[in-house]
Amino acid sequence: MKNILLNLSTLCMGFLAFSQNNHQSKTLKQNNMNTIIHKNPKTLFDPTPFAFSHAATNSVAGKYVFISGQSGGEDLKHSLSKDFRTQVQYSLKNLETVLADDGLGVGDVLKITILIVDHDQEKLKIWTEEMHKTWKNNKFPASTLIPVPRLALDDMLIEVDAIAFKKNITD
Repeated sequence: MKNILLNLSTLCMGFLAFSQNNHQSKTLKQNNMNTIIHKNPKTLFDPTPFAFSHAATNSVAGKYVFISGQSGGEDLKHSLSKDFRTQVQYSLKNLETVLADDGLGVGDVLKITILIVDHDQEKLKIWTEEMHKTWKNNKFPASTLIPVPRLALDDMLIEVDAIAFKKNITD
């Protein structure tokens, strides 16, 4: 009888320890999900309406993910619309696809660089509107927009590259 009680007691302690460890792992994962800090010094203008932050950093262990420039290509044939907004939307969708392939989302992006062909204020307005739709929480990555005369392929109007951060999550 002593052995049965001892085994039952050991089994119960094991379940308790497992459930605590599992809870701690979930808590650790939840706590590490939003470790990117967006910085906008009060002595500089507020860049949030323009869909970027002055700086972004993190404070946990992990790895950087460098994402090549994503165009507004719509399919496996890389079809390019003549419409700038459509290309912006697809460049952001393509960026999200690459991020998701590494288990990341737009909230994990620290820095983006945007290349826009024949940049003007109307294109900036469209870019900003689409950024606000993609980064719904208004925690934007650091950003650089570079006007260019052309990109790698005819009809490419925009290209977006990014640096994201993937946190180490230990179980």
